[in-house]
Amino acid sequence: MQIEFYTVNEFLKSYAISRTEFYRQVNKGKIRLTKLGTASRIARVDAEAWADSLPTYAGPLDHEVAA
Repeated sequence: MQIEFYTVNEFLKSYAISRTEFYRQVNKGKIRLTKLGTASRIARVDAEAWADSLPTYAGPLDHEVAA
């Protein structure tokens, strides 16, 4: 089995978060980094686990008017 990895830049683009927020999440232990030599990578399974852990919102949006 081959593990697929994102570079930090690929992760930022794929999940549309800022570099600052990315490192906040890493420092909180919510995104796991893997070091390959001096390079930081994020395993695809870790990225998906992080995305799955994000809160969801099922209510009406503020700009929607209840009928």
